[in-house]
Amino acid sequence: MATSVNPPRGMRDFLPAEKARREHALGVIRSVYSAHGFDEIETPVVEDFERLHSGLGGDNEKLAFSVLKRGLDATALAHAADSGDQSGLTDLGLRFDLTVPLARFYATHRAELPPVFRSIQIAPVWRAERPQKGRYRQFVQCDIDIIGEAGPLAEVELITATAAALRTLGLSGTRVRINDRRVLLGLLESFGFAAGEHAQVLITIDKLDKIGAEGVVAELGERSSSTDAVQAFGAYLTARVGEGVDDTIHPFGLESIQREVPAGVAPEALQSLADIGAAVQQADPAAVLVFDPFLVRGMGYYTGTIFEIEHPDFGYSLGGGGRYDGMIGRFLGQDVPAAGFSIGFERIVDLIEADASGAADQVVLVHDADAQPAQLALLKTELVAAGKRVRLERRTKNLKATLDRVEAAGFGAFAFVGRETSSADQLEFKPLG
Repeated sequence: MATSVNPPRGMRDFLPAEKARREHALGVIRSVYSAHGFDEIETPVVEDFERLHSGLGGDNEKLAFSVLKRGLDATALAHAADSGDQSGLTDLGLRFDLTVPLARFYATHRAELPPVFRSIQIAPVWRAERPQKGRYRQFVQCDIDIIGEAGPLAEVELITATAAALRTLGLSGTRVRINDRRVLLGLLESFGFAAGEHAQVLITIDKLDKIGAEGVVAELGERSSSTDAVQAFGAYLTARVGEGVDDTIHPFGLESIQREVPAGVAPEALQSLADIGAAVQQADPAAVLVFDPFLVRGMGYYTGTIFEIEHPDFGYSLGGGGRYDGMIGRFLGQDVPAAGFSIGFERIVDLIEADASGAADQVVLVHDADAQPAQLALLKTELVAAGKRVRLERRTKNLKATLDRVEAAGFGAFAFVGRETSSADQLEFKPLG
């Protein structure tokens, strides 16, 4: 019986053309973020088990892959299986996001970093997801974070840099939905939800895009002990969702967002959102911000502003982030202001076109089977020195199939190598396609 040659479930191989498209997109993102003053760092793919399960990662901690300790014998493994007690079996785990490693990184290297540190992290992460379309067990995250900036400048920089990266990738029509956790808590207080219910109520509201307003109200009715609060909030939610989100508000001003919530709710947070919106739209008039008082962002470590990227043609977020001022303090013993934005790379990479701008500099030399290796190597070396990317292809009976294949791989021209061809100057290139 033949063994499976497929990659593990939820993980993928990438053929050359797809890998090239991914690397092009990553290069664009890196270039834009670097131009906006961010510096790239790298952290290990594994972190201490206790750190990954310290409450910083929310529900993602349940999806973390653990690494067995080295040197465990069969007896220890059997005992753990029989008793159900697996403590002591693992001491490391694969990272499930890039934010927890960043917090640890900053705590480790704080003395070597500037007072306000702007980081780029682009790397794979692992989660024990149930594999399905759009969800993988290994995927790439593209994060930018600003640590040490307590004011709205951090959010402004994150949003403008991300918007610029998406436009440079060729994605138009994106919008940034924005809210503040303080607004959410203010809403719940204004409608009479008890403080002890807030966490569960937010989990239910976060399902709005999946179960709709009626589903949210029904679930709140089952979970909350306050019927009056559920009814009042349900009327507000149903009315506002029925009206639709006003994404035509421009500029994004204080009065416009104050109209979306009951009077007196989180005035400082609303002012902060208005300040962020004004600064973003002054710096980047093409950026569209939409105030969404029901945006939750499921990660419990967010403490202030939260945001997501959306596109009207897609029913899912293309990225998101927010302020998480309390996370790094878990390592340092003192709070450090921090905010981050993550592009959903695996979602956007399929929405962008392959880069064909360099096709003219990618050439194919078609040669006969008896061509001399020294001749081919010399021609290739000359062309590479001239800035070309060169591939050697043996002439086949079905030449068209060969040329179609190399064109699909991004090459733009080809030339035949004759017996007498001794210099690259003698090659006659013809365009592919």
